[in-house]
Amino acid sequence: MIGIMSDSHDYLPAIRQAVNLFNRVGCSLVIHAGDVVAPFAALELKNLRCPVKAVFGNCDGEKDGLLRAFQDFGQITPAPLLFSHENLRFLISHYPPETQPAGDIDIVVFGHTHRAQVNRDGNLVVINPGETCGWVKGVSTVALLDPATLVVDIVPL
Repeated sequence: MIGIMSDSHDYLPAIRQAVNLFNRVGCSLVIHAGDVVAPFAALELKNLRCPVKAVFGNCDGEKDGLLRAFQDFGQITPAPLLFSHENLRFLISHYPPETQPAGDIDIVVFGHTHRAQVNRDGNLVVINPGETCGWVKGVSTVALLDPATLVVDIVPL
């Protein structure tokens, strides 16, 4: 299982709930699509029992502090982030994709809109896990991706 979150905006109670969920289901990776915001919030992700891959969002102002916070348990980088995991090619961005990505991308993950959605276009799966913080839409959500079946569940926290 792969855990996906975005737009946590320093809201520690929801971040902790997400970490507990991801650990409980045995995630092999957690993806954060931006707007962690502060290094103290990023440190909560240290409690995950798997690596974290993340991109900066538009509210991630303290980039040096976030880089230091992530160095022991994962990676945070400017978008786009391209990588492979469990035989799938991922493209991670904070902003929604404007066009279909070129190349052999299987999964696109983005945030920013705070609106959970899963779209399929041929073999491409596009995922926005919604907002972990729950402040804009009123519901804290994350996503779980089964890499074997490509089934995506949006999970309220």
